[in-house]
Amino acid sequence: MTGPVRNLQAALDSFAEPWSPRRLASVNDYDVKVFKAQGEFTWHSHPDTDELFLVISGRLVIQRREADGGDVELGPGDVYVVPRGVEHCPRADGEVSALLIEPQGTVNTGDTPSARTATLRELDD
Repeated sequence: MTGPVRNLQAALDSFAEPWSPRRLASVNDYDVKVFKAQGEFTWHSHPDTDELFLVISGRLVIQRREADGGDVELGPGDVYVVPRGVEHCPRADGEVSALLIEPQGTVNTGDTPSARTATLRELDD
């Protein structure tokens, strides 16, 4: 059985709340999520999984705390994988639309629950 056809732009246009991811699709044991970003998120890490970011529009900065790290700046079409266990904090100085790929059940704030911890919502919610 196959899932419904989803349009990426229509999915992003269906909600406005920043840092509130929506499930676009699932592939095997992974969720493909869309989200909007504005301002600074929460410093956190994902000890057990990598996290893939794909920026659709805007500019997203992935701030990282690691010895050889530093900020990673992403623009439209850029992909970056935050390695498991790396403490990071996404920041958007303007509005950003992006896509995430990560294992099902991954909490958006990783190992640091906060007011920004969000339950993953379906696009139809």
